[in-house]
Amino acid sequence: MTLPSFLYHTFLGNTYAQYALAGGIMLVGGLFRRMFSKLLSKLLFALTKRYTAGVSEAELRNLLIQPLSTVLLLLTLLLASTTLTYPHNGLLVPTEPQVWHQSLLLRLLHLAFIVAVARVAVRLIDFALLVVGRRAALRPATSGPTRFDNQFLPFAKDLLKVFIIIIAGLIALGQVFGVNVTALIGGLGIGGLAVAFAAKETLENLIASFTIFLDQPFGVGDLVTAGEVSGTVEKIGFRSTRLRTAEKSYLTVPNKSMIDKPLDNLSQRTARRVGFTLIFDQRTTSAQLHAIIAGAVAAIAAHPLVTQDVQMKFNALTTSGKEVSVQYFVETSNYDEYLDAKEALNYRIVEVAEREGGLFANIPKV
Repeated sequence: MTLPSFLYHTFLGNTYAQYALAGGIMLVGGLFRRMFSKLLSKLLFALTKRYTAGVSEAELRNLLIQPLSTVLLLLTLLLASTTLTYPHNGLLVPTEPQVWHQSLLLRLLHLAFIVAVARVAVRLIDFALLVVGRRAALRPATSGPTRFDNQFLPFAKDLLKVFIIIIAGLIALGQVFGVNVTALIGGLGIGGLAVAFAAKETLENLIASFTIFLDQPFGVGDLVTAGEVSGTVEKIGFRSTRLRTAEKSYLTVPNKSMIDKPLDNLSQRTARRVGFTLIFDQRTTSAQLHAIIAGAVAAIAAHPLVTQDVQMKFNALTTSGKEVSVQYFVETSNYDEYLDAKEALNYRIVEVAEREGGLFANIPKV
């Protein structure tokens, strides 16, 4: 087949046929890249379907379609760029194999392609961790997602993403900027001490994150107190731990601060202590006091969440009144259940005191 003669005319070092070919490649790539992205996503889901219980094809497609489209677009541009000839100019160095603007264009395309592929790898990590999380959620209700799952999955996601970014950075340095990566890694041994000193806090937090993961002093959902910081753990990250405080603020704490101070995991308590003092008026008789204490102890011990070591003692006789100390433990790690039990028993104590005719002392305000 013979091409029309005008296609052999030259403009800026290229024939119109070359421009038409480059434009056709870009047009095809631009029109069909989204369709190709959906096909690749569908193929990947078909290959992994037996392992992806709980995750739909639509979720995988939503994760991959945009980065895959970008990769295909860049491949189209790279292919189209190879069909064109780049003209020389006065800035050309005779020993340079490519003209400077061709070299710059190709380097930018290669850099963008590496970044796009890294994005695809990151989205695949998101998909893999999503599958693991859904499989854990589909376990029987008696097991469900474990403490290990809740702590490991976010940490693994951050760790793998950092690894992908480092690998992509090294590839970009070698392929795009011509850096000798092997020599660079070897040279890190010489300047490693200076780098470690400059990144001291970052390295400490990194090591602390591994310590938290291995020792598991707390997990996602635990209520913890570390130094002056207190809150519910919402995420254990690569560098920091996120807490939701009692004021509902979102607190970010470096991992190092979570392990270098005494840490109280309030959620691991087998029971919550309740302790307070009741002050009865001097007019309350000893017989009434005996009856109140006996009735209150029986009411507290009868509660299903209270342990058997209930203590209620006539502790002191003061000018303010007759002091009775109360102590018991509520067997629950749930703070709302603890408050409900405490409120119910406070009502029972007041009811017993009223029934026996006991009077609470009026404590003057200071």
